[in-house]
Amino acid sequence: MRRVGNSPKVPRMANPQRPARRAPVLAASLIALAAAAGLSFLGARAAADFVETRSAEDLRAALADYDWVQVRTDGLQVQLEGIAPDEVQRFRARARAETVVDSGRVIDKMQVAASAELATPAFEIELLRNDQSISIIGLVPASLDRVALVERLKRQTGAPQVSDLMEGADYPVPDGWEDAFAFGLKAAQLAKRAKVSIAAGEVSIRAIADSPREKRDLETALQRAKPASVTLTADITAPRPVIAPFTLRFVKDATGTRFDACAADTETARDRILEAGRDAGVPDQPQCTLGLGAPSPRWADAAVPAIRAIKALGAGSVTISDTDVALFAPADVEAAQFDEAVGRLEAALPPAFTLAARHEKPGEAEAGPAEFSALVDPGGVSLRGRITDERMRDAVESLARARFGQVDSALRSDVSVPEGWTLRAIAALEALDGLARGEAKVTRDLVRISGVSGSQTASDMAAARLAQRLGAGARYELAIRYDRRMDPLLGLPSGIECVDRLNAAMQQSEIGFEPNKSVIAGDPGPTLERLAETMKLCADFRIEIGGHTDSQGSEGFNAELSRARAQAVLAAMTAAGIDTANMTAKGYGESQPIADNDTDAGREANRRIEFLLLADDPVVTEAPAPAELVKGVTDSPEVVAARVTAAALHAATAAIGPALGVPTDPEAALFAATEPVRLLVSGIDPSRVASRPAQEAALPELPALRAATLPAASLLPEAAELVEPAEAATRAVQEALVGAAIEAATMPARAALHVNRPLPRPEPASAP
Repeated sequence: MRRVGNSPKVPRMANPQRPARRAPVLAASLIALAAAAGLSFLGARAAADFVETRSAEDLRAALADYDWVQVRTDGLQVQLEGIAPDEVQRFRARARAETVVDSGRVIDKMQVAASAELATPAFEIELLRNDQSISIIGLVPASLDRVALVERLKRQTGAPQVSDLMEGADYPVPDGWEDAFAFGLKAAQLAKRAKVSIAAGEVSIRAIADSPREKRDLETALQRAKPASVTLTADITAPRPVIAPFTLRFVKDATGTRFDACAADTETARDRILEAGRDAGVPDQPQCTLGLGAPSPRWADAAVPAIRAIKALGAGSVTISDTDVALFAPADVEAAQFDEAVGRLEAALPPAFTLAARHEKPGEAEAGPAEFSALVDPGGVSLRGRITDERMRDAVESLARARFGQVDSALRSDVSVPEGWTLRAIAALEALDGLARGEAKVTRDLVRISGVSGSQTASDMAAARLAQRLGAGARYELAIRYDRRMDPLLGLPSGIECVDRLNAAMQQSEIGFEPNKSVIAGDPGPTLERLAETMKLCADFRIEIGGHTDSQGSEGFNAELSRARAQAVLAAMTAAGIDTANMTAKGYGESQPIADNDTDAGREANRRIEFLLLADDPVVTEAPAPAELVKGVTDSPEVVAARVTAAALHAATAAIGPALGVPTDPEAALFAATEPVRLLVSGIDPSRVASRPAQEAALPELPALRAATLPAASLLPEAAELVEPAEAATRAVQEALVGAAIEAATMPARAALHVNRPLPRPEPASAP
């Protein structure tokens, strides 16, 4: 019977064959599992090696510009090693690597090279100063009080604006800095327009002066103020003078080789000329003046071959005056050698230059001197050359002193001079009279006069004087340039007169300012009109507008206020259409009082605007045209006398005829009204003009001019009404002429024409 459900278990007999069948299966499974694991490991290892190799190659390619980087891979990780030049390069290398592989895989093991120890910086500054401002640029010690420095410069220089563009560095102050810094500030105070470079122990200055005299004064002041511990390098330039005539003289004789005179128009020309002189035997360092007035831009092209000609001759002299070249060779120079040198020089001279060559004959040297020369300038006259004897030398020097004032004479007595030599020297001096600057050269065959004059008839006057002294047949050459600024008939004021007129205009209706401000109060129109009228004739002079204050307030404030007020006047003049190109403004503060600051009236007087002349000569904007050369031979005294008599008779009849009712040509009357005035203002002493007839005072040695002093009635037809000559000479000529001619007839000529006569200053207005 079967049991269903929970019947008791009956143990079964185990089968001894089943364990033996399962063992091979298990072993096979284990082997298969081991093989699969090995294959997986090998595949993973191969994949990791491929990724590692590929990453390293890509990184090395990407970091090719960073040759200091070493790339190492460790599985998927990338290590960057090496020493970067700086932190920036290290950062850029890592950023470049992270563009190739993931940033999480990049391990930065790079290092940065140690920075070298910073050197102490060099303290250097530059002060740039002009008429309006000062700029300070550079590196200074951090201990410097820059605010005090700016205030100090404003106070000492009166500069309206001081720009602080400095940087400070906290380092020890080097040796020599303090002395150089103090001297540099002093130099900036002395030089109005300059660049002052300051370094430890060194100061360099580049400046522009208003005149050669100011240049010398500035150089002297800088040398006086320079400490011994400071090295100074100064480059100061000044406007070039006008040289008339433009002259070069080169001499080689028994006393040596030298330049007696040397002028050049450019620095390049000067260097060429001096180099030629040194090559010809000039010792040391010769000097050559840079100036305006060269007759040709090829001046050096004429001077250099002329100097070489003297070198080739071995002795002699060459003189170039404007475009005239005069070559002289002594008798001991061989004729063939002289001809060759002259031929070469003629071929080398540029167009417009003319050559006159003379070869001294044997025995000619004893017959007379080479030349007599006189050089006239505002300071007097210099006499050089030979004269007959001691007595004649005294006579010539006395005449020169009477005509020109100061005399610098180096005349030599020589009894072998030709007959009439002293008379030729006196004639040359008289022909120079009336020239502002000039030179006379007298040789055996020629009298040459050159220079500058304010008279358009200067050449005629010089020729007349030579004819009167030398008689007929004397050869002369005249090269006198006309300068309208010197012409008294034009009435152009001098620089001093310009400043006097400007100051008079300011005193007549002063430009006022608001209290403690630089704002112009009221209407400056009337004053500006007066200033404009004067500046029409004075714009070519360098003039300073100076502002002044009283002593109330601080010194620095007053300096700035006065500067701002002067600048305001300059701006107002410019806005009114006045030419102020050559004007500058400067503030003097309270430093130049003209009255006592303890009273209201004194303080009122000290608060003023004044004009100051900075240079006597006008500004030259371009080189003047060379003088026209006039060559001729003097006429006989009889011919000259007849010609002058006719002119004097014409002038006398034309001037007196209208007063006596005699018909007269209007043009002749106008000539009569102007020609005597031209003679009156030809440079003679005013007392002589007032006490002697005009023609006699201007040309005292022309007896034919006595016709001008004859009774006028004897020169005219009889008239119904007899008029005394004195009355005829003083009667108002407005009946015949118009305008201001009456003033020329009734007033001293110099007063009528304002020739170098400063206007009287009006009385200052009383303080309100």
